Amino acid sequence: MNDSPGWATPGSPSDGDRQGNPADQPGNDGGAQQPARPTGDPKWSAEQPPPGQWSSPGATPPADAPQPPPAQPAGGWGAQPGTPYGGQQAYPGGPGQWSQPPAAKPGVIPLRPLGLGEILDGSVATMRTHWRSVVPITLVVATVIQVISVLVQKFMLSDLPLSSTEDMTAEEAIDTLGSSLAVSVVNQFIQVLGTIVVTAMLTMIFSRAILGQHSSVSTAWREARPQLLRLIGLTLLLALGIILLGAVLVLPGALAGNIGLAVVGFAAWLPLIIWLGIKFSLASPALMLEKSTVIKAFTRSSKLVGGSWWRIFGITLLTSLIAFMVALMVVAPFQMVGIFAVGGGMDSLEDGSAQTAWGPLIFSGIGLIIAQTIIMPIQSGVTVLLYVDQRIRREGLDLELARAAGIENYGTTGG
Repeated sequence: MNDSPGWATPGSPSDGDRQGNPADQPGNDGGAQQPARPTGDPKWSAEQPPPGQWSSPGATPPADAPQPPPAQPAGGWGAQPGTPYGGQQAYPGGPGQWSQPPAAKPGVIPLRPLGLGEILDGSVATMRTHWRSVVPITLVVATVIQVISVLVQKFMLSDLPLSSTEDMTAEEAIDTLGSSLAVSVVNQFIQVLGTIVVTAMLTMIFSRAILGQHSSVSTAWREARPQLLRLIGLTLLLALGIILLGAVLVLPGALAGNIGLAVVGFAAWLPLIIWLGIKFSLASPALMLEKSTVIKAFTRSSKLVGGSWWRIFGITLLTSLIAFMVALMVVAPFQMVGIFAVGGGMDSLEDGSAQTAWGPLIFSGIGLIIAQTIIMPIQSGVTVLLYVDQRIRREGLDLELARAAGIENYGTTGG
């Protein structure tokens, strides 16, 4: 028994609303009697195949009956010690060999613990198979983000002096720094809001893709909307915690003018926010798929990540590196065209006019739109699949998923 909330299929009743019909439960064949198991016989396990697939020991099977599996070692069939995937049975693949029967795969991932390649492949497969839902969401959000970013950068930085830092007065340097920080804050705020919307909707699409179901843009929005404010609150609360930690650890040294103390505080702050970021990295899918509150989502993420921090950190870091490389390969050519074809070339880079010229800004924005349309589904998908993988490993969620996908008796007779 565990305290996991089960699998709330988008648009379906929660676990608490399910009828208590025993015939509907996994592993129940609707009332058919199972063969009797001799008490104390070590060659029989607690779970036997349904009638018609196995004959009682010593009985002569009919001529047309299927042949029983080859003789097993002492201890009988059934789940071997350490067998994963919620108790699926391991059957011999030949003399001296044992093999795990393939897990069911109703959607983009097999219903068993996932490897790194399967997580990345499941994320890309969802984007490829369900592109009619995924691409419009990310494309629209990325376009809105970049249009606002281009306008903010154009009009907030256009009045700044273009001279080099050596020729600036102290007042001009302060104005330049303040405007640059303001542009960065506005851009980051818009980016965060767009990412929240994308994460909420793509989480619903991925949850259905795991079950082999399709989801339209309107359906994803309808299912994500009730939890959207909570997801915004979760994101802002996490950001506020990071800022407060920085204020406590770094700000005292900076205000006192003690560079050494500020560096020490930053050295303590950076690994701490990385640790917290990974610890609560599964909070957003927990919030969306379990329909929980913000605090419960943080608690669930902490519980699921516990004991697997380094594995999740490695997968998240690798995904971030892949996203960075994709963005670099996509954006760099557009930036080059914007600067050298319509932006004035090297002169614009030297005098700083490339930061506010329409040509470089527009071409760079187009490149970022394309890059974000590709990157955001991959990153969101990896997060959702990590959440599902951890629940399969910890809570046997594969059985719930199989039931939600309509696979009967999964995990009781070898899948």
